[in-house]
Amino acid sequence: MSATVANPRGLAAPASPARLAWRRFCQRPAAVAALIVVALFIIAAAFAPWVAPFDPIKTSWTLIRKAPSWAHWMGTDENGRDVLSRVIFGARASMTAGVISVTIAAGIGVPVGLIAGFAGGWTDTLVGRIVDAMLACPFLILAIAMAAFLGPSLQNAMIAIGVTAAPVFVRISRGATIDAATNDYVEAARALGNPAWRVAARHILPNIVPPVMVQATLAVAAAIIAEASLSFLGLGQQPPSPSWGSMLNSAQRFLTQAPWLAVFPGAAIFFAVLSFNLVGDGLRDALDPRAK
Repeated sequence: MSATVANPRGLAAPASPARLAWRRFCQRPAAVAALIVVALFIIAAAFAPWVAPFDPIKTSWTLIRKAPSWAHWMGTDENGRDVLSRVIFGARASMTAGVISVTIAAGIGVPVGLIAGFAGGWTDTLVGRIVDAMLACPFLILAIAMAAFLGPSLQNAMIAIGVTAAPVFVRISRGATIDAATNDYVEAARALGNPAWRVAARHILPNIVPPVMVQATLAVAAAIIAEASLSFLGLGQQPPSPSWGSMLNSAQRFLTQAPWLAVFPGAAIFFAVLSFNLVGDGLRDALDPRAK
């Protein structure tokens, strides 16, 4: 029995697909809690200059490696900088890298996968072989190689992550396109004489959005890890600008004397990645047309 909502005339009307998906998403407490955590990270990143209690790059030689206290909730680092402020500003680098990298990956992968799946033939074969070759190499290794080629900076790291994540979007959008192209409404649109680009844009593209949305959410988590890894290796955000990965790199020299230098940025990476993965799982279940 389909869900209904009341309209102004008092008659029962079927709920929209978006409302049904949101209702199914809200039935998963873990996904809702993760969405709240993601929102907090985004808010902290967007309003970092107003949220952070101290300047994240200002040093103080009288506050070197101070333990967490009421004045500095997460302590200070080897240069006397407030760790909490650096974690908050590090969220800006991670969230920006995650969103922009996934935007680049989807912007490349979705059109290519749509064209390959819809055109078929040698186009599909050529795209498939290129994608298989890229997927044969570990994602992080490709990202490190491209970032090293482009040069160390956050912008180049985002480009490297986006390009190396694109093959996954190609494969997902290609498979969804092939599946959607077999539906009767697509055949009807073709029979009416619609050009191929119109059929692909108006009848196939909207139907491949749900799996792409789920993959985008999961890809943000992978991009956060990749950005932290590149920054840890010196290929991402450059000092003194804060990044979770570069903070971990600096903290490895003081694990015994000042463990909080590694605990807090590591916990930020853990909770951000876990939350995005849980939101992705919730979206996958909510957007499943077979879900009740």
